[in-house]
Amino acid sequence: MNQKFSRNWQLVVFLIVTAGIMALALSGYLNPMVKAATSPFIGVSRWISTRYTAIVEFVTVPKDSASLRERNAALEAEVAQLQTQVIELQQQINEAKVLYSLLDFAQNRPENIYVAASVIGRDPSPFLQYLIIDQGSDAGIRRGMPVVNQQGLVGRIDAVTANASRIQLITDPGSSVNVHLRNANLSTVLTGSLTGDVVIEMLPADISISAGDLIITSGLGGNYPADIVVGQVIGVRDTANTLFQEATVQPAADFTNLQAVLVITNFRPVETSPLIPTAAP
Repeated sequence: MNQKFSRNWQLVVFLIVTAGIMALALSGYLNPMVKAATSPFIGVSRWISTRYTAIVEFVTVPKDSASLRERNAALEAEVAQLQTQVIELQQQINEAKVLYSLLDFAQNRPENIYVAASVIGRDPSPFLQYLIIDQGSDAGIRRGMPVVNQQGLVGRIDAVTANASRIQLITDPGSSVNVHLRNANLSTVLTGSLTGDVVIEMLPADISISAGDLIITSGLGGNYPADIVVGQVIGVRDTANTLFQEATVQPAADFTNLQAVLVITNFRPVETSPLIPTAAP
């Protein structure tokens, strides 16, 4: 009986103590003790975690660096490819603009038949002004045919092969173009020079000419059709004997950036040299 009573008493005490501890824990009085008891374990856990993280980074970072280098190289290659595509698209846009301008010029002069050609070369000589184009006799091009672009007169065909032609520019020293000065109502001859300048010589001194005067082909001489824009006067000076004056001309066509031209194929130049009188021997 005493043993049974003792056991019951112990159970009651145990329950009372347990209830008291739980009450203290719930009220927060045991937090400092719990914190003090668990601090060593938390410190050890943190130390193990930091070492584990360091080991993982040591093992995986080299692989990540190699992967990043590969990705960077791939991106650089892609950027280079995109830059090349942008340049190609810009070139195509420029070519399209030139072709559109040539088409517009041809539509405004429907009386002519044209063959479009790209400029593929230039004469290396500093004293000759020639261009090479990628169309020849197979396209119906013949020697002497006029060549224009959307800006105005370029020159005329000087030599032809089956698939290429050579253009003598109006700036060439051997070139001469019969022109008309609209403001002065005067027909004369425009010539090239060794320096590439285009001039009109032997103009009467009493003719009023000023900078900006428009110059067009006159159609005389049989080498070019009439009414093609050639350029404009940019300067006038008197010659030594004061009986004549000389005009410097700015060509309408920009020969330094010439990319494409139109050859007028339905114009046939007239050979007039046998009709020009020569001095008696």
